[in-house]
Amino acid sequence: MILDSRKKELIVYGINFAPELTGIGKYTSDMVDWLVENNVKCTVVTSFPYYPYWQIQKPYKGFFYKKEVNNNGLLTIYRCPMYVPKKATGLKRILHEASFLISSFFIFFYLLFKPKISNIFCVAPPFHLGLVAIFYKFFKGATITYHVQDLQIEAAKNLRMIKGKVLLNFFSKIELYIFKNVDEISSISKNMISKLVTQSNKEVFFFPNWVDNKEFYPIENPMLSRKNWGFAENDKIVLYSGSIGEKQGLNQLIELAKFYKINTQIKFIVASSGSYSIKLQSEVNELNITNIYFLPLQPKEVFNEFLNIADVHLILQKKNAADLVMPSKLTTIMAIGGLAIVSCEKGTELYELINDNKLGILVEPENTNDLKYSIEKTLNNNYNEIRLNARNFAMNALDKEIILNKFVNIA
Repeated sequence: MILDSRKKELIVYGINFAPELTGIGKYTSDMVDWLVENNVKCTVVTSFPYYPYWQIQKPYKGFFYKKEVNNNGLLTIYRCPMYVPKKATGLKRILHEASFLISSFFIFFYLLFKPKISNIFCVAPPFHLGLVAIFYKFFKGATITYHVQDLQIEAAKNLRMIKGKVLLNFFSKIELYIFKNVDEISSISKNMISKLVTQSNKEVFFFPNWVDNKEFYPIENPMLSRKNWGFAENDKIVLYSGSIGEKQGLNQLIELAKFYKINTQIKFIVASSGSYSIKLQSEVNELNITNIYFLPLQPKEVFNEFLNIADVHLILQKKNAADLVMPSKLTTIMAIGGLAIVSCEKGTELYELINDNKLGILVEPENTNDLKYSIEKTLNNNYNEIRLNARNFAMNALDKEIILNKFVNIA
């Protein structure tokens, strides 16, 4: 990573940040916390917390800019107002991200009149934030690390979130301009890196997502904790925890719940928030399905305990999504020694990672029969070897301290 060790300060630029508990914002926040702990001065340009609820979270209001200074001045956060749609359709998501691009531009314009900050760590998506980083670089001469968490344009095309070829081509040209003018590109998976190398004709560095193994770990007697959420010790719990969007295809849960309605011991839990969660809950209520339980995303202080109560965890994605997005929730599941059923296509990096290291149960995306069979199998058999493999992999290959020490130069 590019970090001027003489200055030991940088701008971190991204739409998602703490106190968001899931997705890209969590990783950006973790990295900033770690940098501040190591005496690196961070200036964060971000939005007000909204994800995955798709509404500004209290006590924030989000109508005006807000400046926060923490850690004895080592951390300064500029929060920028933006449009947050209640339902993130393709067009509304474009407007949402564009509004942040515009509002954050004025913070960078303001920073032009402040002492130079030598490094910018720009997190995509939104992919076009690189334009504002390049604007700052033009006047101040900063170096830019452009970190790609999601191949946004390719995902939008493959999932048909944006159908117009003209608009997709326009976005692709902007992206190529960004690739050409940033100093360094990094990403979270080897297949994403391969695609980025082809597109950018540049070296792309591997900077994977991580897990805090001090925060997420197996607990003793997790069955006893189930009463805290209203479940019995002998229930069989199948858990989906995390954001719900176009990529997940959680309508399969309705078919699963219908199939298992006779077995009242099997309980499906969806812990999520936002418009897609509300829509799914409405469908469940209309069909009078009683074995799917909806809970909000759990707060940080109980999240580890909550994950531990599940017998099986679901990582569901539609076809054409598995190789574009590495599911962040998988890292925490592995850290607690959880048993994950993961839907992804053969030949993808995610499939090979899980299959080669025996980290979970693989199913074909959008194949409900395959999913039913795998749930039946996991609830009735011992998979301690996979659980142990997952925990060891999280400890040895995904640990936060190991990854940040390796990939971020703070010397």
